[in-house]
Amino acid sequence: MAPKDIGALRGADETLTHQIVDTFATVSESDLAWTEKIWGSLASVDGSLQVDFGLGKYQNRGIIDGFAGVSRGREQWTVRGSRELRTAPELMGIGPIEYEIIEPLTQVRFRLAENDIQPISFDLVLSGVTQPFFEDRNLVRNRHTGRVDVNIVRYHQGGWASGTVTVNGETYEVRPETWFGYRDHSWGVRQAVGAAPTDLAPRRSATPKAGAAPVKGLMKWAPVFLRRADGTYYETAIFIAGGAWGYTSAYVNEAGGRQNAVRHAEPHMTYDPRTRFVKGGELHLTMESGEQRVIEVEALGESGFFLKTGLYGEWKGQIHGSWKGKLHLDGEYIADCWSDESLRELGQFRDTPVRVREGDAVGYGIMESIIGGEWPELGLTADSDHQVSYS
Repeated sequence: MAPKDIGALRGADETLTHQIVDTFATVSESDLAWTEKIWGSLASVDGSLQVDFGLGKYQNRGIIDGFAGVSRGREQWTVRGSRELRTAPELMGIGPIEYEIIEPLTQVRFRLAENDIQPISFDLVLSGVTQPFFEDRNLVRNRHTGRVDVNIVRYHQGGWASGTVTVNGETYEVRPETWFGYRDHSWGVRQAVGAAPTDLAPRRSATPKAGAAPVKGLMKWAPVFLRRADGTYYETAIFIAGGAWGYTSAYVNEAGGRQNAVRHAEPHMTYDPRTRFVKGGELHLTMESGEQRVIEVEALGESGFFLKTGLYGEWKGQIHGSWKGKLHLDGEYIADCWSDESLRELGQFRDTPVRVREGDAVGYGIMESIIGGEWPELGLTADSDHQVSYS
C-alpha cells in the first residue's frame, strides 16, 4: 500500500523510464478524455483481404477497450472488447484481442484468438521498413469554450507482415512482400471519449438543418512507404483535416531518420460518386525547398475496413471509453458494406489499402478519406446519404 499521494506500484515502475513524480498508475493530468491508443491496418497487396486492430487505454476511466476485424471484399467481421483496467493494468489486450511489442520501435504483433463472437482469428507480425516517425502535434482548442478538446502526439510505422488469418475455417498464409501494413501509437486528450456531459452549454450542431446542403470539407490521412530501385525505403505521411479542425501535418521521411517538412500538400483524388470512396489519384507535395513532388495513388480491390464498427464514432449506441463491466465482448458480421443500407450506418470512414508510386519507387500504405459537400469538379454534386458534415 502506497501513501495516499503516490499511485499504486506497477511492473513498469521497475524500469528507469519515469517521466513524472509518480508511478505508472498515474498520468500527467486528470482529464477523463486522456487516452493511449494503438491502431493497426494490414492488407494483402492485391487488396483482397485486410485486417484492422485497435486498443484504447483510458487510465482515468479505469477502462481498456478495443476491436479486431477482417475485411474481405465487401464483407466485414468485427470483434469488440472492453474490460476494467485494474484487473490486469499492464496487459495490452481484452479477452481474445491481444497486442505485443516484440522488438521496440521495430516489430509488433497483432492477435485475435479463436472466439465465440465471430468466425475470424489472426496472428500477425508487422516488421517496420523504416523507424517510426512522429506527425505534428494535433492540438485543437474548442472555439466556443476555449477548452483544449484534442492534444495528441502520434507516431506511425509501415512495413511487411507475416503470419496467418482465418475466416470461416479458411486459413490464409501471410508473407512479407505479399502483405503490408501500418501501425500507429498516440496518447493525450482526445475528443468523443465516453458520453458527453449533459449539463454544459449547448453546442452548435455540426449537422445542417433539413434541406440545407452538407458543409464542404475533406479529410485525408495517408501514411505510405516506398522502395526505390536500389532497395532503400522512405515514406510520405500526410494528414489534412478541413472544417473546424484546420489541421495539416505532412512529411517525407527517410529510413535514416531525417524528416523533410512539406510546405503544402494537396490531394487530387477521384471518387466513386455513390459511395465517395477514393479510387485513386495523386498527392501533390510542395517541399520547404520549393521542390514539387507527385505521389501516384491507386486503391486496391474492394476491401477497406470501416472504422465505425471499431467505435471511431458512435456505433449502435456504443462509444469508446465507456464502462461495460469487468469484461464485455461483442461484434457483428456485415455481408455487404457497400449497400445503401449499410453505408447509411457506416459512412465513408474506412482504412483503404493503396498502392503508391513516385518515379521508380513503388510501395503501399493506408488512406483514410472523408469528403463532404458538393465538389462539381470531382463529379460529386448530388446529395448523398454517405456524406459527413463539418462544423
